[in-house]
Order: sequence, then structure tokens, then C-alpha cells
Amino acid sequence: MTVAPEAPGARQAPTRPRTTLPGPPLTADPGGERRRALTSLRDTDVYAMVGAAAAALSLTWLLFGWLLPFNGVVGFVVMAYGFFLLLYALLVSFDEDGPAVVDRIAAAVVRSMGLLMVAILAIVVVYALVEGRKALVHLNFFTQDMELAGPLEPLSVGGALHAAAGTLIMIVIALVITVPLGLICAVFLNEVPGPFARFVRTIVEAMTALPSIVAGLFIYATAILGLGLDQSGFAASLALSVMMLPIIIRAADVVIRLVPGTLREASYAMGTSRWRTAWHVVLPTCRSGLTTSVILGTARGIGETSPVLLTAGFTSELNLDPLHGPMVSLPLATFEFVKSPEPTMISRGFGTASLLMALVLLLFVAARILGGRGPGQLTRRQEHRRVLASRRDARRFAARAGRVAPATGAPAAAATSADPTGAKPSASPTPFRSAPGSSS
Repeated sequence: MTVAPEAPGARQAPTRPRTTLPGPPLTADPGGERRRALTSLRDTDVYAMVGAAAAALSLTWLLFGWLLPFNGVVGFVVMAYGFFLLLYALLVSFDEDGPAVVDRIAAAVVRSMGLLMVAILAIVVVYALVEGRKALVHLNFFTQDMELAGPLEPLSVGGALHAAAGTLIMIVIALVITVPLGLICAVFLNEVPGPFARFVRTIVEAMTALPSIVAGLFIYATAILGLGLDQSGFAASLALSVMMLPIIIRAADVVIRLVPGTLREASYAMGTSRWRTAWHVVLPTCRSGLTTSVILGTARGIGETSPVLLTAGFTSELNLDPLHGPMVSLPLATFEFVKSPEPTMISRGFGTASLLMALVLLLFVAARILGGRGPGQLTRRQEHRRVLASRRDARRFAARAGRVAPATGAPAAAATSADPTGAKPSASPTPFRSAPGSSS
């Protein structure tokens, strides 16, 4: 069957109506909009930021110096920052639309707040170092105590050795107490849920805001007055432990919650017990976060003064016995030095504060080195042990294969020699064996 072509003037079939979208006509780019990158830094962004900063400073200086009776550094900075945000938003709006303007302003606020925090921290550190430079340049400041140094003695006599040793002894004892208890409690709160776990979590959250003087009074009333312990470094460590324990538990609890549940399920599917899952799966996975929780607890306890003063007293001599005799820490020594009106004692106080910051930095770096590795990352010693274990397993498998091979190969060799044609030997009949007590 042949179909004739339609004539040029033939009537066409009616087409279905199409939907017409309102707005400008569509282009090749979806939505008719040009793509904008919110994260990349362009030249126009730099020009807008620099221009807004220069205009804000100029306008603020004009108001403070010529038009208005204002003065003061704080007011100048606050007004200049407000003008900077307004002018920056105005300049960005010339090239971008509303969402991009809001994004630029939010980014400027967040980055400026971060720079402010870093500047404040730098000012504190630099100020302590500058004020304590007179004491830090003397070697005796790190090797002597204040037993033979009075308020009028020069900086070439006396030092902060007794305070540094006391701080290290107290914080080490406190960490020995709080780290195992804190991690065990955090694992309990996550791995053994229930009403009691919720009660413990509520108590821990309430204790995170415990004042330091209350912890010192608690240990003073229970350990010193009740149990008869001396005012010593061990009592101060107990007070610091009361303060550090809620911080470590709370931070470790949050970190352990972030471990994926699929890892626990996979461990349970292999028949592993709950405690082995927590020890070999959960804790190694969140090791870096647990290190952060320990750092936070250490930072809370190492800078306290009132609990140490109540439970350990004050001394100007070096005492390395944490069970007997008073002991002093670096924050308490700083407080006592700065109270004196003598310039040499004030310099010793700022030098002691600088030594405390250096000690805290050293402890934090050591904690990061020990526990800052991610899950699955092994040290060179752990990799060496893995290699040795693999070699032992390979030798054991090879020895087992060597013992099994002759037993399985001898019948095959005998069968081959008995039948040169390679035919399968017929099974020999099993001899009849009578049961015990039966007659043949």
C-alpha cells in the first residue's frame, strides 16, 4: 500500500497549546540568571572591602574630630565598624543581588569577630610576656624557689620552680583520676541507655557550672576535716578532679554520640561483646575528640586558684611530696606575686603567668601528639607490630600446610602407582565387624 504525499495547501492537524511562563524569555542558562560564586574572592570584593574601610575611617574621623564632641578609642572603633558594614553593603549591592549582599555581610561579621578573638588572645599573651620579660631573662627564675627571696630581693634571687613543680604534680594526679572515670562514664551514658543514664547525664550537666570555690570547700570539708588529710597537693588534686570530671564527661559524651551506629552494628554482627565493641571500635574511632575533651578539662583545672588555696595552702619552698605539706601552683603564685606593691614581685608575677601559658601549651601539644590521630591511623610502632603479627601468621599457616600435605598426598601417590592407566580405584568392601558380645 502506497501513501500519497499531502498537498502543500493541505490542512495541518491542530497542535496542542503550550504553557507560557511569565517573566523574561528563557536563555541557555537555566533560570535566565548568571551563575555567581559565593565562596571565591574576586577583585571587586577586595576593592569594595578596602574602599568601605577607608571611607568608614575617614567619616568617623570627620565626625570625631570636627563635627561632634566625641572622643575615646572604643567609641571610634565601634562607630567605624558600623560605618564599614553599611558602606560595604552599599558597594556590594551595586554588583550583586540581595542573597549575595547578605552573604557578604555575614562573612564580614564572622571573620571580623574571629580576628577580634585572635587579637585579644595575642594582646593577652604579648602583654604577659612584655611585663614579665625582666624575670624571664634570669636563669634562676626557672631553677630556684622563693625560700630565700623576699619582696625587696632583686630578680637575680628566687624563682617559680616550686610553683611549676606543684602545678605539674597536681594536674597529673587529677588527670590520673579524671580521665579513666570520665571516659568510663561517657561510655556508660551512650552504650547503656536508660533512666539511670538520663539521671547521671542531668547531674553531669548541672555540675559543669559548679563554682570552683564550692569544689574547694567540698574537698576541705570531706577530705581534710572529715578524713583528716593534710593540706597537700593530693587534696588540691581532688578538688581539681571535682571540677574537671564534669567537663570531660560532657565533652566525651558528645563525641561518642557522633560515632556511626553502623560500626557498632557491624561489631555486634560479628559476635563481639559490648565492652569489646566499646574498647576496640567506639573509642578508637573518636580518639581525637576524646583528646579534645581531656584538653578542655585540663584547661579548666590548671588555671584555678581558690580550690588550691583552700586545700593545699601556700608555701614559698619546693615540696615534691603530694601527700604531706602545703603546695603551691602557678596561678596561686601569680596571684600572690601580683598583690605585692614591689615592682620586682610584679615582674615575677607576670613571669609566672608566662610560664603557666608555656606549660599549658606544652601539655596541649603533648595531648595532640598522643591522641590526635584519626581513626585507622597507626604509629610506626603499631605498624611494626602489625607486620610482625602478619609474619607469625604466615609461618603458622605454612607449617600447618606442610603437616597436612603429606597425609593428603600419600594415598593419591599410592593410587597412581597402583593403577598406571589412571582409572579410579574401586572402593574396597568394608570388613564386617561383630558387635561386642555377639557370636560370629
